[in-house]
Amino acid sequence: MHIFITGATGYIGNNLARRLAAEGNCIHALCRNTENDVLKHDNIKPFKGDITDIASIQKATEGCEQVYHLAAFARVWAKDASTYHKLNVQGAKNVLNAARNASVNKIVFTSTGGVLGPSGNKPVEEDDKRIGAPFTEYEVSKTQAEALCKEYCNKYGMHIVIVNPPRVYGPGIITESNAVTRLVKLYMAGKWKIMPGDGKRTGSYVYVDDVVNGHILAMQKGRSGERYALGGENASYIEFFDLLARLTGKKINLIKMPVWAMMLAGNALQLYTSITGKPPLLTPPWIRKYHYDWSISSDKAQRELGYTFISLEEGLQKTIDWINKH
Repeated sequence: MHIFITGATGYIGNNLARRLAAEGNCIHALCRNTENDVLKHDNIKPFKGDITDIASIQKATEGCEQVYHLAAFARVWAKDASTYHKLNVQGAKNVLNAARNASVNKIVFTSTGGVLGPSGNKPVEEDDKRIGAPFTEYEVSKTQAEALCKEYCNKYGMHIVIVNPPRVYGPGIITESNAVTRLVKLYMAGKWKIMPGDGKRTGSYVYVDDVVNGHILAMQKGRSGERYALGGENASYIEFFDLLARLTGKKINLIKMPVWAMMLAGNALQLYTSITGKPPLLTPPWIRKYHYDWSISSDKAQRELGYTFISLEEGLQKTIDWINKH
């Protein structure tokens, strides 16, 4: 089968491309640099371009039966805030139009667990009313892109399935989308010293292979116009770091940094950025998210897709082994 993938040089996208290529599929990978080593595989065919270049998307889509759209601007800061809309909304529209013109059978769009919003007294589900407005331009753009996908389902009868992965970790390219693995690496090197907030806020941690499986299951079994949360184990920061300490045999006394102190640091970083133009590590809108829990329920994906995920302990052990090896 010929499959078009955007974001094949990114963290999740590269793992997905390699998995599908290993299964004998011919992968059309859209990328700026066709000589990128991460695309070296007999069954991966690079196409030069990006999601703002309509002609390159159209060329890469030709002859494909399926499309996985993973490319996105997921950084915490952009010099021009309109970059989020240009790449995440208009970029998605370009891909959907190309897929429609090429009569592609099915599309899976990769959103983010952040679109679902914080969790209240239970893990958040796909159809729950969101608690509060989106925190960041990234969440706003992904929310708009999801609405666009549903519009194309209703207006053109296209088969589009949305997936929402939360905090993904495990082997692969170290990018901003692989922040948890980078954190584990820093902890193992003795360079991570901070416990965010009071350490009690929760999040959903999912191993990258499970997310890749979830994408493929969404393509095979997902209902058009539906979203599926591809979550993992819900854990607090305290639970996460206690587990990491036990698995690595390295106990680091982490300094609890209250959210108000993180906000002060975030504002200082933003001022520094306005003077130097250098991207900040975090911005105030992203830091505000530390006030909330971000637990996710994957019941719908488990029930309808047959989705499964490994425990945080097993996933972290695999990640630690991979870091040690590489």
